Amino acid sequence: MFSKKVVNVGNIKIGGENPLVIQSMTNTDTKDVLSTVNQINNLSNAGAQIVRLSVRDLEDIEPLKKIIKNVKIPLIADIHFNYKVAIESIKAGISKIRINPGNIDKEDKIKEIVKYAKEYKVPIRVGSNSGSISKKFLNSSPEKALAESALEQVKLLEKFEFEDIFISAKSSDAIQTFKAYKYIKEKVDYPLHIGITEAGIYEDSLILSSAGIGALLLNDIGDTIRISITGDPIKEVISANKLLTLLGLKKGIRVISCPTCARTEINIEELVKKVKKLTNNIQTNKNINIAVMGCIVNGPGEAKHSDIAIAGSKQTAAIYQKGKFYKNVKKDELENELINLLNNYKWE
Repeated sequence: MFSKKVVNVGNIKIGGENPLVIQSMTNTDTKDVLSTVNQINNLSNAGAQIVRLSVRDLEDIEPLKKIIKNVKIPLIADIHFNYKVAIESIKAGISKIRINPGNIDKEDKIKEIVKYAKEYKVPIRVGSNSGSISKKFLNSSPEKALAESALEQVKLLEKFEFEDIFISAKSSDAIQTFKAYKYIKEKVDYPLHIGITEAGIYEDSLILSSAGIGALLLNDIGDTIRISITGDPIKEVISANKLLTLLGLKKGIRVISCPTCARTEINIEELVKKVKKLTNNIQTNKNINIAVMGCIVNGPGEAKHSDIAIAGSKQTAAIYQKGKFYKNVKKDELENELINLLNNYKWE
C-alpha cells in the first residue's frame, strides 16, 4: 500500500487512497515575480498540481507574497540554512515548506518552525538528499545515511507534537534511492515525495527517473513525484504525467506500437507520431489504449485489448474498435481513416 496517512497541501489531499500528485520546481529568480508567476502558471497548465520554489533569504519573502497572490495552485517554499526564512515563508502564506536536515537541524530552530507551522496549518517536508547528509550518519551505508537523516528530523518534529509531515530521501543513484525509501517505508507511514535527484539532462533523466521512480511506484512506495530534469521544468511535468499514465496509475491515453521487424508492412513510426500528435492534448478520465501494429502476428491479439487498434498487412490494414473488427482499408487510405476515427472518438 501507499502511505496511509493523509496530509493536506492547500486544497490537495496527499496520501491514503488519493491519486498520486505531480510536482515540479521553478528555475526562475524568485525575486523576478512576473517570470516566476508565468512559469508556475505554465507548469500548472502542463499538469503540475504543486510547484516548489527556492526561498533563499529574507529578501525573497516580499516577492514570495506577491507570487502567492497571483497563482492558483499550492506552492512549496524550499528552505536551506536559515530557519527564519522558513518561518517568514509560513507567515507569507505558503502552502508547505521543505527543510533540509543536512543544514537545518538544531532543536531550538526546529521548535520555532513547528510553532508557526502549527499556527498556520502548514505541512513540513523533511527532504534529505545525498549531497547534504547529516554529519551523524556519514559512516553509515549511503542508503541508511539518507534515510536516517530524514527520520531523525521526523522524530524531532514528532517530539513537538507535529505530524503533518512529508518525507523525501533522494539520491542521484536509483538503487540507493530505492533502498532508502524502502527503509523509511518500513518505519513510518507519512506520505512520501519520491524522485531521483540530479538525474541529468532530458534523455538521461527519463531513463534514470523511469527506472528509479518506476521501481518505487511498482512497490507501492510514493504519494507525490517529481522527475528532475536539467533545463525546462515543463518537461518534468509532461514526463511525470506520461510515466504515471504508462504505469496505469493515472487515467489517460496510452499509445502502444510494435518495435517493427521484417514482417512490418506499414510505416509504424510515422503513423505513431501522427497518432500521438492528434491525441497529445486530449484530456480524459478513462484509460484508453491505442495500438499501432505492423503485421498480423501480434496485431489482432493486441487489438482485443485496445480501444482503437491497427494491424497492417501487405495490401490493407485492419482497424479495430473496442476489441472488435471494424473494417479493412487500403494502406493509402489508412491515415485518413484513422484521423477520422480519432476525431470522432468519445474520449469522456
